[in-house]
Amino acid sequence: MEQIYIDTAKILKAISDPKRLRIVDMLSCGELCACKILEAFHITQPTLSHDMKVLIEADVVHVRREGKNIYYSLNQECLSSFENTLHDITTQKENCICHAAK
Repeated sequence: MEQIYIDTAKILKAISDPKRLRIVDMLSCGELCACKILEAFHITQPTLSHDMKVLIEADVVHVRREGKNIYYSLNQECLSSFENTLHDITTQKENCICHAAK
């Protein structure tokens, strides 16, 4: 169970930055080229690269290269699992950790 908390915290940390959360929102409409994401922000390419690295390492985003272009998309499987885990953590259940704490 501890690994679930570690993995969930990693995703929460990655998306806790407002800019990265906005990038996730942008990618919810589909795959985007890095150049399109850069157009939406007043940041440098290295700053975008750092933010995308954080999202990729948290497994929130997939990356692929096509020639000189880099494309990003959401990892829907990871996000679906994340949503389910958050639901499990935030709702009462028979085997809830709070029962063990009493």
